[in-house]
Amino acid sequence: MKNFTMKDENFICENCNQEVLPLGYTARDHCPYCLYSKHLDINPGDRANNCKGLLKPIGIEKFKDTYKIIYKCESCNELHKNVMAKDDNMDLIIELSNIENI
Repeated sequence: MKNFTMKDENFICENCNQEVLPLGYTARDHCPYCLYSKHLDINPGDRANNCKGLLKPIGIEKFKDTYKIIYKCESCNELHKNVMAKDDNMDLIIELSNIENI
C-alpha cells in the first residue's frame, strides 16, 4: 500500500477501556472488542491527522476475501474504512452487517 507505515502497537481503547495487544501479522488499527478506532492517520500509520476523534463503527462492506469496517468520526464526521482483523468480535461484525445507516 502506498505510504503505509507499519504501526502494530498495543493501546487502551478509548471507547471500552480494554487493553488491545498488537495484531502480529499487520498493523492493529482498531479495537477487536468494540471495533472502535481512532482518527489518527492521514496515510496508514503516519499519525499525522490532527482530529484524533473516535471512529464509530457504522457498517460493513465486502472487500476481496474479507470485509472492511466502515467508520464515522465522532468529531469531524469523516467516513473511514479499516479491514477487519482475524480476532475481531464477530457478533459485532454480524450486527454491523445488518445496519444501513451510512
